[in-house]
Amino acid sequence: MKATCWEGKRTVRVEEVPDPKILNSRDAIIKITSTAICGSDLHLYNGFIPTMEKGDILGHEFMGEVVETGKAVKNLRVGDRVVVPFPIACGACNMCQRDMFSLCENSNPNAWIAEKLMGHSPAGLFGYSHMLGGYAGGQAEYARVPFADVGPLKVPEGMPDEQVLFLSDIFPTGYMGAEMCDIKRGDVIAVWGCGPVGQFAIASAKLLGADRVIAIDRFPYRLQMAKDKAGATDTINYEEESVLERLKELSGGRGPDACIDAVGMEAHGHAAIYAYDRAKQALMLESDRPIALREAILACRPGGVVSVIGVYGGMVDKFPMGPLMNKSLTIRTGQTHVHRYLKPLLERIQRGEIDPSFVITHRLRLEDAPKGYEMFLNKKDNCEKVVLSA
Repeated sequence: MKATCWEGKRTVRVEEVPDPKILNSRDAIIKITSTAICGSDLHLYNGFIPTMEKGDILGHEFMGEVVETGKAVKNLRVGDRVVVPFPIACGACNMCQRDMFSLCENSNPNAWIAEKLMGHSPAGLFGYSHMLGGYAGGQAEYARVPFADVGPLKVPEGMPDEQVLFLSDIFPTGYMGAEMCDIKRGDVIAVWGCGPVGQFAIASAKLLGADRVIAIDRFPYRLQMAKDKAGATDTINYEEESVLERLKELSGGRGPDACIDAVGMEAHGHAAIYAYDRAKQALMLESDRPIALREAILACRPGGVVSVIGVYGGMVDKFPMGPLMNKSLTIRTGQTHVHRYLKPLLERIQRGEIDPSFVITHRLRLEDAPKGYEMFLNKKDNCEKVVLSA
């Protein structure tokens, strides 16, 4: 089969690889009909996530048709259309029983690697390094899905792929980011980053009742999408004005009730602190650039919430612990517990509350994945979200 393979920093190729096989009685094989390039895939592309190996198959946002199941999979049949959550969860461990599926205790066969960096291991993830399981990803013609009796969601008849594909990751991620803010009517929410996850965080904050949702980015086309499609009430281009000053103006001098960091480890900025982070990251003295996170902590009103859904990989420098503690802020974060949100968000789509396909700007064939990565990285042709089809 054809698959998008990581070959080193800034290099991916679509290559012929062996077809996946059933390895466990709880496996299923999916013929992929739609997959996507995620912002967190760019962290792999740019070489910031360790334990990648040449030839690893990328991709964690995918859906398709069941073509084979293991003997223990009773909930799926050959021919079912399914969308697959990006964390792999067993459904039975302590964390899964708490609905914290991205912390599954049984799905990462390489947990010892993650434990060295994090203390404990999160769940295994599709297509996201050997530290997180070494699982083949879904930017391919077929994929093996472990614990298929727990993860995949059947897609109702009549719903096109583009309406449900993003249930695999970015819609639940944005929604969880907003949910962690404990939004009440009248709240002001600020969202750093208007990539696809940020767009869904903005849309979800509106769905959950925020009065004002402020979108922060540097690309005009992203800010325009945030306002026109996601429902942002206000936008801030951080290259044109002070984010902290503008947020005070828009919140009556108090600051947002909650701040969502939808950027993560490769944040951009300006002034000396950005140059400092870039230099330390280049010298491998700092793994992440926490520019958006620092700013969110400084901006948030006393007693507010900072919700972190942008991906971070390791250590950050100059973390504003003083403001965090003295303002009595709460930080909430995590890889998304996608399984928890699949059915509720599917129902929102069915009721017409949101059409997730609004983020798609480019549709390519699987063999054009390298072009898609380069386009997405460099924001060519106002690229917001690339969907690939086999």
